[in-house]
Amino acid sequence: MRSFLVIGLGRFGKHMVKKLSEQNNEVLAVDIREERVNACMHMCTDAQIGDCTDPDFIASLGVGNFDVVIVAIGDNFQASLEATALVKEMGAKFVFARANRDIHKKFLLHNGADEVVYPERETAERFAVRFGTKNILDYFRLSDDYSIYEVETPKSWIGKTILEQNVRQKYNLSILAVKKNGHFSNIPGPDHLLSANETLLVLGSKDSIKEIMR
Repeated sequence: MRSFLVIGLGRFGKHMVKKLSEQNNEVLAVDIREERVNACMHMCTDAQIGDCTDPDFIASLGVGNFDVVIVAIGDNFQASLEATALVKEMGAKFVFARANRDIHKKFLLHNGADEVVYPERETAERFAVRFGTKNILDYFRLSDDYSIYEVETPKSWIGKTILEQNVRQKYNLSILAVKKNGHFSNIPGPDHLLSANETLLVLGSKDSIKEIMR
């Protein structure tokens, strides 16, 4: 069990509170709006109404006691920037912040955020790859170079084992799992026979994926 301080209880912040609490973590939810705090009280350890651009209020939260501070303010960038800088200044161990634009991400990282998420852009990118590329069923970006893809088994691979197809050496891809009948299996062995009625969860670069999708 870990401890989280979530600042900003709009849609993104509320979902973070809900999911973190479902995982049996300790969650303190904070927002300046009373109605947002009331809406989250039943799903977290504690909730408080307060202005997170006020140094005295931030100090009262004991931010250094939390494993992660999440600044989820999405409708006021100035408040998000100030809150991020304040919690870091007051001893937050790790600050995870939300951005709405590229320039916001740069400022947040410069002013105390350890990691920044840009949910609208990342969601758009994910679905653009999923719907814009034939045979890719899902996509999760890990870095600028590597991602995890769920793909249909290429026709030229069907009826061959992973070893026979020499997937890792030939395509620079790692098959992480095989999905059949809606369920993922464990990491497949080199003797796994590839078939048309399954999909593959693979780790690789964009170029590697393009190569096997030709």
